Amino acid sequence: QVQLVESGGGLVQPGGSLRLSCAASGTIFSAMGWYRQAPGKERELVATITYGGRGKYGDSMKGRFTISRDNAKNTIYLQMNSLKPEDTAVYYCYAQIGGGSWGQGTQVTVSS
Repeated sequence: QVQLVESGGGLVQPGGSLRLSCAASGTIFSAMGWYRQAPGKERELVATITYGGRGKYGDSMKGRFTISRDNAKNTIYLQMNSLKPEDTAVYYCYAQIGGGSWGQGTQVTVSS
C-alpha cells in the first residue's frame, strides 16, 4: 500500500506563504490532492491534481493556492499565499487509489 508523507506545515503570520509537500512511496497514476480539517469542522477539499497536471480548487482557495505535481519524484506540492487565520487547519494529502489513501496530516497555523 502506498504511503503519503506530508511536510512543510508550520506557523505563519496572516498574509504570509507556506509550501506543503506530499511524497508518495510509489508511483501514483491517478489524481492526488489536499484536504484540510479545522477544529470542529468537516474535512474540506483544498485542491486536487490529475496525473497530467490539471488542478481543481475549493472555492475559498482559488487565486491564493496553487497545486503542482512532479511525477518523477512522486510528489505533489501546495503553494499557499495570502494566508488567512481561517486557513488554520490540519492539511492532509490524498491519493485516489483503491478506496483512497491519506497521509497523517501537517498542521498549518495562521496567526499573528
